[in-house]
Amino acid sequence: MQNSLDSKKNLHNKMSFAGILVALGVVYGDIGTSPMYTMSSLVAGNGGLAHISTDFILGSVSLIFWTLTIITTTKYVLIALRADNNGEGGIFALYTLVRKKAKWLIVPAMIGGATFLSDGMMTPAVTVTTAVEGLKGLEINHHILINSQHTVVIVTIVILSVLFFIQRFGTEALGRAFGPVMMVWFTSLAVAGLYRLAGDWSFLRALNPYYAIKTLFSTENKNGIFILGSIFLATTGAEALYSDMGHVGRNNIYGSWPYVKICLLINYLGQAVWLNQVKGLPAYQNIQSLNPFFEMVPAQFRLAMTIIATLAAIIASQALISGSYTLVSEATKLKLLPRLRMIYPTNFKGQLYIPAVNNIIWVLCISIVLYFETSERMAGAYGLVITITMLMTTVLLNAWLSTTKHNPFFSKIIIAFFLAIESIFLISNSVKFFEGGYVTFTIACILIMIMIIWQYGELLKNDNTFHREYVSLLAYKKQLKELSEDDSMPLYTTNLVYLTKIHDGYKVKKDILYSILDKRPKRAKVYWFVTVNVTDKPYTTAYSVDTFGTDYMVNVQLYLGFRMEQKVNFFLRQIVNEMMIKGELPRQPQTYTTIPDRSVGDFSFVLIQEVLSPDTQLDNLKKNIIQARLWMQRYTVAPATWFGLSYSDVVVERVPLTLGQLRSDKLRLVQRDPLIKYDDVENTDEDEE
Repeated sequence: MQNSLDSKKNLHNKMSFAGILVALGVVYGDIGTSPMYTMSSLVAGNGGLAHISTDFILGSVSLIFWTLTIITTTKYVLIALRADNNGEGGIFALYTLVRKKAKWLIVPAMIGGATFLSDGMMTPAVTVTTAVEGLKGLEINHHILINSQHTVVIVTIVILSVLFFIQRFGTEALGRAFGPVMMVWFTSLAVAGLYRLAGDWSFLRALNPYYAIKTLFSTENKNGIFILGSIFLATTGAEALYSDMGHVGRNNIYGSWPYVKICLLINYLGQAVWLNQVKGLPAYQNIQSLNPFFEMVPAQFRLAMTIIATLAAIIASQALISGSYTLVSEATKLKLLPRLRMIYPTNFKGQLYIPAVNNIIWVLCISIVLYFETSERMAGAYGLVITITMLMTTVLLNAWLSTTKHNPFFSKIIIAFFLAIESIFLISNSVKFFEGGYVTFTIACILIMIMIIWQYGELLKNDNTFHREYVSLLAYKKQLKELSEDDSMPLYTTNLVYLTKIHDGYKVKKDILYSILDKRPKRAKVYWFVTVNVTDKPYTTAYSVDTFGTDYMVNVQLYLGFRMEQKVNFFLRQIVNEMMIKGELPRQPQTYTTIPDRSVGDFSFVLIQEVLSPDTQLDNLKKNIIQARLWMQRYTVAPATWFGLSYSDVVVERVPLTLGQLRSDKLRLVQRDPLIKYDDVENTDEDEE
């Protein structure tokens, strides 16, 4: 196991051309497609082509450059990528590094994860719509295939629907083409930008921060500080860059980011030069929804650029979809979200498909396209809640930096700087709430509410300050031994397994022992009490056992990484074989079997399903939270499926969940009154005719 972890770590630390190519295809889809709509949003936000000046254009590009430098390069590439969890990145991987420092750190983790998922749902809609809009009015073989925005919407919906449909079959083959296509894309960005920049090299002065600061406070900037809402579009993919680190490795991002940033910058400069050249021409001022990205490309190359842009948009969407699966999977393993059905459609490592997530994102993306219709309106609503994600990441980075050997004072200065910058971006993006940002904000709030219900409901369920009875397994060793050896009782199963958490003092919920001894005595050769622990490391596969000094009781503690599939049946059979080889358990030879020399007996798994008891006496808020959690539990993946027991012998037993102060409903004995005619008293138990 250690060797495989070391080899994985070495792979992540190794930079190669192949690794850089993969990074181009996986990491930069979102940030790489931002030139398609960022400058367009800036121009539209300032009143159109007729209302922009050379200084405004210079300042806009300067703001883009310094935003990419401060947020993407400095915070994410140089700092956040160092905060990896065995090579894995992202807000939940960062949370697992720091969660032992303070319990409240779960709050920024939940908010950051929910907002990242929410705003990411806008990415496929805005990128694909923008790319398809590049074909609008374009003559192909003497025909204009897309001549209206209505057609753009239809084509966008078709492309997105096909993309989401093929997820169930796996995208391994598609993934192999991502790197080369994105290499062509970034190179095309640079070539197109360089072609226009060659017309006015003086625009390189936009790299001077003076122009950025000047534009922020210039009267020519009609939006003032709120211009940063459009500028922020250039760096929305920075969080995804950090989240996808685990797929490509930190050093491959280090090796690829300079090329990506240069290509992006050249393209933004090229758009700026073109805008400066045509800003006074009425022919361009009259174009509705002007997009300088496509307009600056020479007519003979427009179709080729649009095709490449569409492919890049699809890759960006695919990266978002795959990233959403990974993020939801991590949140589920960390018990922040309900269990969902997960499918591994191919043998390709990391290939994951979550039907519920796929369908929800698909419906939301289609709804966003239908609601906003144009990329200009989508861009106006895009980026609001991702600023919240960045703020939450900064909060967690602050906790992480305090665990490192970095100078504490210097670390606090850096964190304060990023908090200040990102707070300004949040304020500037706040106006987007009324321009459509309320859509992603609402989705984020729903996700946060689900996380709160799932997490807090679990805490309430297991709060032993309520009337929850826990008993020590040690106190029942004798009874379990006698039951195991009682030949007068029919053998229920050879190995009886309960998935339960073992508390201090070997205590478990009394329901477990009640199920074995009272409800229906279950005689077994070995009683197993298994706990699945999710570790802070992503790919842990370890276990420990405690037999309590017996050969008929076993406590197994499984330690599985937050990215590992919880195949309890598979792991348990491995543990049994290893224990038998060590002599810790007697062999269990089977008389009737299709497997020669079978030494392991049958397994039966008992899962306890809790149902809220009417006797529960909690305040309404807590009671509603627990009821909501139990409702979610009922309509998400069954524990048997989640723990890899779909093809095992599983028994589900319902038990009442009674919390809080118990209600006294004792009957009291009364004397029969001879004056009362009891035949006249209504009997509510009689069947109605």
